Amino acid sequence: MSGYLLDTHVLLWWLAEPDRLPTEVRDLIADPSHAVHLSAAAVWEMAIKKSIGRLDMPANLLEVLEQEHIEVLPINAAHALAAAELPLHHADPFDRMQIAQARLEGLTILTHDAAILKYDVSSRGF
Repeated sequence: MSGYLLDTHVLLWWLAEPDRLPTEVRDLIADPSHAVHLSAAAVWEMAIKKSIGRLDMPANLLEVLEQEHIEVLPINAAHALAAAELPLHHADPFDRMQIAQARLEGLTILTHDAAILKYDVSSRGF
């Protein structure tokens, strides 16, 4: 697999505040020739934050992702084991899962999170 994996905040900015993203990142996401993914961990994280009133997200998130040509990447056992083996540069379990998935699936993470950039994973920070 190749393509890009959106960090949670990158997806949120893409949907609600696209001007917060650099033009080159917006172009990568919008380019239909690029495979763009979102981890199921990001969906889980957003759903939890929405349920406790810390995040507003579309009620029809899966439909929105489909319209935006963003594919949800499921979590499997290999991803879970790989996340547990990562160094502790980052304590957030959702981000650690995204890092593990990107490494195993050959994806480049698009992120604004400096801690993710400390990992041996293909990433594009801004």
